[in-house]
Amino acid sequence: MQKRKLGSSDLEVAPLAFGGNVFGFTIDEKTSFILLDAFVEAGFKLIDTADGYSRWKPGNKGGESETIIGNWMKGRANRDKVIIATKVGTDMGDGKKGLSKKYIFSAVEDSLTRLQTDYIDLYQSHFDDMDTPVSETMDAYAALIKQGKVKYIGASNLSAARLLESLQYSEKNNLPKYISLQPEYNLYSRQKFEQEYQQLCIDNNLSVLTYFSLASGFLSGKYRSENDFTKSTRGSGMAKYLNDRGFKILAALDEISKRYNTSQSSVSIAWLLSQPTIAAPIASATNIEQLHALTSAANLHLDKDTVDALTKASAY
Repeated sequence: MQKRKLGSSDLEVAPLAFGGNVFGFTIDEKTSFILLDAFVEAGFKLIDTADGYSRWKPGNKGGESETIIGNWMKGRANRDKVIIATKVGTDMGDGKKGLSKKYIFSAVEDSLTRLQTDYIDLYQSHFDDMDTPVSETMDAYAALIKQGKVKYIGASNLSAARLLESLQYSEKNNLPKYISLQPEYNLYSRQKFEQEYQQLCIDNNLSVLTYFSLASGFLSGKYRSENDFTKSTRGSGMAKYLNDRGFKILAALDEISKRYNTSQSSVSIAWLLSQPTIAAPIASATNIEQLHALTSAANLHLDKDTVDALTKASAY
């Protein structure tokens, strides 16, 4: 399993990140601890979360995922053995959102408290704030890094233009730059990243941490008709994938996973890892079996013909 460096930082990660959006949402704290233990024992250490996870669940207020991760790190006394990536900017209610200096300074303290740590390894802009100049946001991050509360910064869901503007501002003013980008990217959803962001990431040494790496579970192969929508809380969102292109991708995954004696999920992740700039796909698991399929992908090396076949099958 080859580790990958995030941008120009000293952060080295195994090629998979655990998506913390499920903590406090579809799995409780006890199950979260079991999966986090297994993830680390398998040689991985990058855990991705956000202050807004999982505010969308009825009864939640946001911060549940960070709180569970914080409790886990405290209980295991393993803060120095994991890399924590969290985010700021999403709507937390009561007007708490955005990337202004004032709000970032407030939000980071809340995240640090929930995570029960005094630093965040990778602090990411979750959503852009068009009312705040990138200069103000980047200045705020620079201050947090100087204070030692944040080690490095990354971006997610910024337009290519705003991402480039942020990078150029940091470069011009000799400030810390984003080292990573977290976009939606998978075998099905390729076009936007490849056309708008891929070359930008190559040119600026941005490591990519993909979200929806399995297209919300579609690429695991368990959703093949409307009858399968009841298999999970995300099932109703699968309809958009059930088309000729989606079925063509599944057919390729079925054939290749059988040939390699592995799962469709592992093949999907392995394809991502064969793409330029991809450092660690983010994927979630709610049970040990799912987690094993994901961690196995880090040791799965697809030959060039297989990668090309998947790329062709998923052509847009």
